[in-house]
Amino acid sequence: MDLQKIKEIADEKGKLIKDLIEETGIKKGTLFNYMKGKTAITLEAFLKISDVLKVPPLELLALVQNIKLNNDAAEMIHGIESTNDTGQIKSNSVNVMMIPLVNQYAYAGYLSGFENESYVGELPKMPYLADRQYKGNYVFFEVKGDSMDNGSYESYLEGDLILCRDVRQDFWSSKLHINKWDFVIVHKEEGILLKRIIEHDVEKGILTLHSLNDYYEDIQVHIKDVAKIFNVVDVRRHRNRR
Repeated sequence: MDLQKIKEIADEKGKLIKDLIEETGIKKGTLFNYMKGKTAITLEAFLKISDVLKVPPLELLALVQNIKLNNDAAEMIHGIESTNDTGQIKSNSVNVMMIPLVNQYAYAGYLSGFENESYVGELPKMPYLADRQYKGNYVFFEVKGDSMDNGSYESYLEGDLILCRDVRQDFWSSKLHINKWDFVIVHKEEGILLKRIIEHDVEKGILTLHSLNDYYEDIQVHIKDVAKIFNVVDVRRHRNRR
């Protein structure tokens, strides 16, 4: 990838290289190795750069023609057929979904802005590789705190990225699939809560929320005080984590 060309594109978008590093989460040395062609860029890194620079993947590929792609990135990017309004890039039998990310520092902003399309559109996005096109609205949340960490394989660790699917509000009046999923509850007062629902009283509209960490007591919330409910469908964890 041409370092000078990337700088030019970043300048046109009002970005500095340090902005690219911060917003993609790619380490400075790794990013520069990509740019200098010393290291083959991964699909995830390429899509992050594409998203931050607001340049479609194929257009970015054309602008930096000497980019060195790893095998997965080369197969995927060269096979891109189209991008639809849901942010999914279809490539042969694999879909790359660009999912909005709500990190720990954006929790408060999300609570007040999740209904605003402009706000959601400005959130950073993370690529997610799927074996088919999934329907529905998805969000990545960064785990905050240790309430769901009990040291077991079920734990969610602080800093984990959890892929969540929006549960439509018309489903809330029926019994939620509490034995199948863990949930993110966006509560109007308590904020964003990652919990296990151990009881759903449909008649009273009460959810009993459980933390895996025994230090935290179960709490009950009323559906009327809940703004959004998400199923947790996948977890990303850095390899240097336990």
